Amino acid sequence: MNAIFFFPVAVAIALTPGPNNFCALNNGIRQGVVPALVGTCGRVLAFSVFLTVSAVGLGAMLLASEAAFSTVKWVGAAYLFYLGWRAWRSREFSGLAQAQQDAPDGQPPSAAVAKPRTWRALMRQEFLLGITNPKAIILFAAIFPQFIDASQPAAPQFAVLGPTYLAAEFVASLVYAAGGLQLRRLITSQRAVVRLNKATGGFFMGAAGLLLASNK
Repeated sequence: MNAIFFFPVAVAIALTPGPNNFCALNNGIRQGVVPALVGTCGRVLAFSVFLTVSAVGLGAMLLASEAAFSTVKWVGAAYLFYLGWRAWRSREFSGLAQAQQDAPDGQPPSAAVAKPRTWRALMRQEFLLGITNPKAIILFAAIFPQFIDASQPAAPQFAVLGPTYLAAEFVASLVYAAGGLQLRRLITSQRAVVRLNKATGGFFMGAAGLLLASNK
């Protein structure tokens, strides 16, 4: 399949809501678009691993192994729950830092401000979310090969379609991060910060539950 025709399909798949895209949304709210896109490099690195595994035929073996699939699922669910618990208990919001800097002199801060996370930390979080997501394994090991023309050598096709899909992930991350930046305008008080953190925590913990309940 020509990469030009595959790209819109890849973008549609990449835009599907999931832990990594919600992470980009969350980072867009708290950090801004550019840091969120930098964090996406961690996701792309994780997905590059899955692409390589799929290309050499190991992905099907992983899907066939119930123990391996379950291990990845439980590790991913545990990490999602950990992120959710941290967010639920947090009373801080780094996204207010710039807003407070721009506030008139003498105006009291509206919420406790957390230190902005480093780009390395953002990339690490996206990587861990990606590499422990068994749905990503299914995508690359079961769905992605359907776009490979069996009458042609597979390696050159993976070499083209793989980077095309990874580029689509950056497009999806940009969409979610930009949406988060717009939502950031609503975070103007301590109460709004608490609600945001609980909503974030609830989503991650809910995603952990859905992951555990899912089958291949």
